[in-house]
Amino acid sequence: MLGIDKLNLSSLAKQLMGKKKLYWISFIIGVVSGIAALILKNLIHFIGERLVGYFVISSGKYWFLAFPLIGILITVLIVRYLVKDDLSHGVSKILAAISLNKGKIKPHNSFSSMITSSFTIGFGGSVGAEAPVVLTGASIGSNLARFFKLDQAEIMLMIGCGATGAIAGIFKAPIAGVVFTLEVLMLDLTMASLVPLLISGITSAVIAYYFMGDAVLFKFSVIHTFEAVQIPYYILAGVFAGFLSLYFTRVAMSVEKKMKSIKKQSVRLIYGGIALGVLIFLFPPLWGEGYSSINKVFNDMGHNLLDNSLFYDFGDNPWFFAAFLMALLLVKVVAMAITTASGGIGGIFAPTLFVGAVGGYFLAYSLNLVFGLNLPLDNFALAGMGAMMAGVMHAPLLGIFLTAELTGGYELLFPLIIAALAAYITIMRFEPHSIYTKRLAEDGKLVTHNKDRAVLHFMEVGELIETDLKIIDPEATLGDLVKSISKSKRDLFPVVDHDGMLKGMVKMNDIRNLIFKQELYDKIHVKDLMYMPEYYISPKDSMHVVAEKFETSGRFNLAVIDQGKYIGFISRAKVFSIYRNTVRTFSYD
Repeated sequence: MLGIDKLNLSSLAKQLMGKKKLYWISFIIGVVSGIAALILKNLIHFIGERLVGYFVISSGKYWFLAFPLIGILITVLIVRYLVKDDLSHGVSKILAAISLNKGKIKPHNSFSSMITSSFTIGFGGSVGAEAPVVLTGASIGSNLARFFKLDQAEIMLMIGCGATGAIAGIFKAPIAGVVFTLEVLMLDLTMASLVPLLISGITSAVIAYYFMGDAVLFKFSVIHTFEAVQIPYYILAGVFAGFLSLYFTRVAMSVEKKMKSIKKQSVRLIYGGIALGVLIFLFPPLWGEGYSSINKVFNDMGHNLLDNSLFYDFGDNPWFFAAFLMALLLVKVVAMAITTASGGIGGIFAPTLFVGAVGGYFLAYSLNLVFGLNLPLDNFALAGMGAMMAGVMHAPLLGIFLTAELTGGYELLFPLIIAALAAYITIMRFEPHSIYTKRLAEDGKLVTHNKDRAVLHFMEVGELIETDLKIIDPEATLGDLVKSISKSKRDLFPVVDHDGMLKGMVKMNDIRNLIFKQELYDKIHVKDLMYMPEYYISPKDSMHVVAEKFETSGRFNLAVIDQGKYIGFISRAKVFSIYRNTVRTFSYD
């Protein structure tokens, strides 16, 4: 008993030391990802205000036509000649790394996305900085985890810690960072995994507060309290955001696809840069991330969206202003897609928040204009922002908590929940995948959002093949087969010719009534007893195919054949055993 107790204590001590190590690594990741978020925000501010801002202020708004092209050109040159890798769609790259590459993210992603996106956004590219910094944080987590030789489940967890720290640092919202990781990256939630995520998120947020003070992206003061009579309108706002999310997703992918059909990068860059410049010239709120426009909407300064616009003189006409807002909603996603498809680096986070805030404001403004209602424009802008995130990202909890944390609008949590759920239910009716996962899902490569597919993805056919079955020649007699049966522990016998080609199989159950009839030993040959299996596996098949064949056939063993040559067998029992072991490696407890 004493020996068993010592063994248990030793095991417990190792477990505690392992957790302590993970906590320290998650703390380091929180520090580094928080600093990365600070660097990125300051780079964007420096380029956008100190460099670009100087020319715009001194020379007028016509620089809007040129700067986006210049920013994307600088980005493309850095990517092509220094990075030499694809940096687009940061969150999708994280999901692809988890789905296809066992969580391995290249080291250069720890800084390359930050540098390139700062030029894209600083020069007016209509995208957000969040996806690049999330990829940066995830890369930091992945590479630190591999440096400390953590196992597969722990690597995935540290990727989540990096993403959490990035969101928490850039928005000063640790809870939203955790929710993003759980809801968008689909990490398993256990108490053991939650603690490292919280450590990274809180650490990163503290760093952001320490260096940036109490300043927040959005200043929102609750002036109009929630009234139950407005519930139907918040539901309507959510449904509107759901359809707007569908438009956002479909148009973004369609525009990117059309842009990517232009094979020559230089031509695509010129067309895209010019088109983006024209859009921003016509609609100045499309410039950059768009957070200043959201602040105008929140602070009852919606008409200021017309500042520096050719349409400024028409701002007093309420119908024209409503049409201008609608145009902003429609063209923002086009500007975003053109930016990324032309070679710019950035994400959909900020554009989603922009469209949500302007969309909620537009809906309330239009209802007030047409029906003489007195709906609070700022509250509906807030609800629209949360609802849009729920629809585009398929992340209702993220939409609720990030919006509440960003704005301090917890007093409006109830309408946020109503609008976010309505948007999520609406979009799910038409689009089962978020904008982050749609591309991977269409290629059949999305495993992060399906635990069974994830586990099967990380199993390999080669490690399941069994070769201890006794093979027999098709010309052998029944007597020869009986001798093989006496030496075998299996009840299945592959029939293989001299060239190694599988000719058939013999089952013990099929010949049980013959093996005791010695008079037939020299009269019956194996080729008279064998049958060719209807189902078999290629060594190139994925585990998803293997699982489907076991399910379809109902068989307990399947032959592995490579261009007709016999390789071995895979048994259902071994697949199940390896599956259980793989589940354990991916479930961090």
